[in-house]
Amino acid sequence: MLESVPFYFDHNATTPVDPQALETFTETARDVYGNASSIHHFGQAAKQHLETARRGVAGRLGASPREIVFTSGGTESNNLAILGSVRASNTTRKHVITTQIEHPAVLNACQELHRQGVEITFLRVGAACVVDPDDLKRELRPHTVLISVMHANNETGAIQPIPQLAAIAREHGITFHSDGVQAAGRVDSHVSRLGVDLYSISAHKMNGLKGAGALFVREKTHVHPVLFGGHQERDRRPGTENIPAIAAFGVAAELPLPDTSALRDRLEKGILASVPNARVNAAVSPRLPNTTNICFPGASGEAILIALDLAGFAVSSGAACSSGSIEPSHVLLAMGQSHNQAQSSLRFSLGAGNTIDQVDALIHAVSKVAHAHHREKIYA
Repeated sequence: MLESVPFYFDHNATTPVDPQALETFTETARDVYGNASSIHHFGQAAKQHLETARRGVAGRLGASPREIVFTSGGTESNNLAILGSVRASNTTRKHVITTQIEHPAVLNACQELHRQGVEITFLRVGAACVVDPDDLKRELRPHTVLISVMHANNETGAIQPIPQLAAIAREHGITFHSDGVQAAGRVDSHVSRLGVDLYSISAHKMNGLKGAGALFVREKTHVHPVLFGGHQERDRRPGTENIPAIAAFGVAAELPLPDTSALRDRLEKGILASVPNARVNAAVSPRLPNTTNICFPGASGEAILIALDLAGFAVSSGAACSSGSIEPSHVLLAMGQSHNQAQSSLRFSLGAGNTIDQVDALIHAVSKVAHAHHREKIYA
């Protein structure tokens, strides 16, 4: 069990490091300094730690260790899956389908493919923040080579119907990738039940350290490398492996799934009861048990976030800061919300360290801040 991290409600951004994972990292960094590609004793000791971690990560996903490729994190895993699989396809004309609510690591990889002449379709979502399988069927083309749909949205927590979507891809012989960074370590992510060919995960989203990630690559799924160098990771990801972070990743991957749904529900009910007109975004959808995204109509989400931070509570706006200006969440805009509505929303994401007392304290703080700022006209 993780030690309590007071007032931290931003686990979708990153998670506290599990003590066992940290201990493994420290010991490995100190004692296992060989290169896993070396044939001498020190190299083989590093190789043993690498393969132990690979088995741990594979176990979390219900995969074979041979199907796990270690990377530097979710962004690299997504790029390897998307760019690598498209480059591996043997058709001249290529088409990729993704969604409007993906993480920038997917959206920008697809934009790069578009600049290279690949056709890209961005599926729409409604207010529920969920892809309609029928919409996917309508967008299929004879030259569609890849479908990429995230398992769970990082802002609203909405879980996509991955088994149904992957079945459509499989029926048409199309490679299917899912960004599982937010889902792995929180909900069932067994790749056999999901039906995916490629699945991205990141250590620091599941109580490991930053700098380690993995891509599940189903046997016989073709992926070309996007980096070039040595023959590590079965010629898919070159470079000397980060053994300490990967070893810690293997430990974190074996942690039990935290049950935060009761705390999440308590938080939602408390805020809705104490703040007039507040509402939960994507409330009707299946969602991650740790995530709630709440709109405070007419309010400045940024102002409430800053006030909560000053009071000792870490939450997220889901907005992006670009050139000194705050842009509304692309996810909430894709759900049909106005710019003002999108900028009035905050994301609260829980983890194993949160407690009932912390949740109740956050409810009180949100209520106090919302009412104070209403009086100060931060509400329109």
